[in-house]
Amino acid sequence: IDVVCLEEDSARKLESELTREGEVVYYTLDRLGMPLVEIATAPDIQTPEHAKEVALHLGTILRDTRLVRRGLGSIRQDLNVSIACGVRVEIKGCQDLDWIPKIIRIEMARQLHMYRLCNQLRQEADLPLLPPDRRLDSKPVENRVALSALSRLPFKTQDLTEFFTNSSSQMIQDSLRSESVVMGLKLKGFAGKIGCKEIDEEGSQLPRLGRELASSAKQAGVAGIFHSDELPAYGITEKDVNNVREAMSLSESDAFILCVAPSWQAELALESALLRARAAYHRIPGEVRNVVIRKGSPDDGTTTAMRPLPSGARMYPETDIQILNLESRRWEEISTNLPMNKQQRLLRLQKYDISSNQVEAILGNELDDIFVSGLTDNELSSPILPAKPWASILLDNSRSEISKKSDIPISNIPWELLALLVYSKEQGFLTREGIVPIGCKYLSSPDEDFSTFDKKIDWLSKTAEIEGFVPADSSSVEEVIDAIISDKIDFIKDKGMAAVGPLMGMVMANLGGSADGKLVNSILLEKIKQVEK
Repeated sequence: IDVVCLEEDSARKLESELTREGEVVYYTLDRLGMPLVEIATAPDIQTPEHAKEVALHLGTILRDTRLVRRGLGSIRQDLNVSIACGVRVEIKGCQDLDWIPKIIRIEMARQLHMYRLCNQLRQEADLPLLPPDRRLDSKPVENRVALSALSRLPFKTQDLTEFFTNSSSQMIQDSLRSESVVMGLKLKGFAGKIGCKEIDEEGSQLPRLGRELASSAKQAGVAGIFHSDELPAYGITEKDVNNVREAMSLSESDAFILCVAPSWQAELALESALLRARAAYHRIPGEVRNVVIRKGSPDDGTTTAMRPLPSGARMYPETDIQILNLESRRWEEISTNLPMNKQQRLLRLQKYDISSNQVEAILGNELDDIFVSGLTDNELSSPILPAKPWASILLDNSRSEISKKSDIPISNIPWELLALLVYSKEQGFLTREGIVPIGCKYLSSPDEDFSTFDKKIDWLSKTAEIEGFVPADSSSVEEVIDAIISDKIDFIKDKGMAAVGPLMGMVMANLGGSADGKLVNSILLEKIKQVEK
């Protein structure tokens, strides 16, 4: 880990719309200034799969602290991809770790494709080839190539609207009615090099220069561009293409791009695309890219250009805050009091008499500290609780039901109350069915004296009796069971032990929920066995 720093989140883009005056972008300030911890690794991750492993491990360490938010979007991964024949490119928008290897592989393929295209263009222009390792680049050679690209690709747009007044393209017709124009630009020597849409075996678009040109053009706020490698298509006919090629005096090796927009905007979009076409004679530009998102998740792992890659000069200390020196004593204090990791927490839970499913659920919901507190004297202002019932109430919906029926946020429902309710149930003061209503009544009794545990128990046992949530004793349970068995004797003889379930429901309903389910089940089993004998 090379960098750990605190930074502030920025305003985020909410939506955008295309207008005749250009693209209008709306931002929301709901995240502006929110503190973020930035963690950056050294450039020593070797493979796409390795990157996913590192992201998983970092996420595990962060969650082990119990001091970070959870959920999709609370941890964001920015991927920096760099291969020898390319440059460092930063990719944003990767929230699903399973996509990391694919996104990286696609970016590697994009950089390799653009490197090969670069040398193809240089070879045809009789220019020195680009070395396979960027550390071998020569500035004088790159300056010479830049001058050649500038002369081969001048910025000379041409208004081609007259050839599309009767176009079969509905989009072009709609645009022309709103006073847009069809503007064209020649790309000398680019025929067949812009590329058409192709899909690989995993459903991802293969890299092509056309997407790069379109991304650049969109910076001017247009919806996109047309290029000759993909035409005829989109309502643009073979005749339209031939008219454009003739009007622009193109050779077979030349390509063209079209933009349909207001004149000023079409000029800007074509100029932006032209700059990217000239850049194709060089190593790919260092930039920040965004994962293409469709319906809330990555579309196919491909990316689009977002902005140039910022330099290190943008990273500077906050000038309004004094420097905090981390003294060795403070560092030692932190190092010797690190939070437990997941394995340590697992081993701690395995000492208690709860099932493996409960262990997994308690860890998954980060409830292990609360669970252990309930098994430690005075931690939750109650005697030590039995492990299984305490685990059960932590994992069921009792707390959320109390929150819902009391109209109190769930975070304000104290764990001490759940501990009190579990203790009361296990001591025979309260039925399982009484946990939520008595919990609600407790929270709505602010004038009661709950200063000691004994006073709480005294109030709870009296209230449970008044509300009818005191468990029935075994003799009462037996009387009800005997009456039901006598009434359903033929059913029992027919079903045997399979009658337990239906009869259990009848007994509990008859007792009004005041019986302990375990006690009812035990007595009922014994009685049915006697009937069978």
